[in-house]
Amino acid sequence: MTIQEAQEIVDKWITTTGVRYFNELTNTAMLMEEVGEVARIMARQYGEQSFKKSDQDVNLADEMADVLFVLICLANQTGVNLTEALHKNLEKKTKRDTDRHRNNEKLK
Repeated sequence: MTIQEAQEIVDKWITTTGVRYFNELTNTAMLMEEVGEVARIMARQYGEQSFKKSDQDVNLADEMADVLFVLICLANQTGVNLTEALHKNLEKKTKRDTDRHRNNEKLK
């Protein structure tokens, strides 16, 4: 699926199953909550924290999908075309970082 298709699918789901979008501030708070859940899993799975008994059913892929879903909701309700935005962002990074990472001694 393309990013545009994902935006359309999420919009259709919201308007049929979800009834309506939460407002932008609520969705921003939800995005932070979902990112926090990804961070918690990363800290436990790849970092130095240990899992709690209540963490047994964590699913990193599902939590990342939650982040993507809410981000797409925010893009839809603020009129952001994520495909265009990503292309422009990659162009910016390419111009800015053409030699930066190759010349970074920390990455060698």
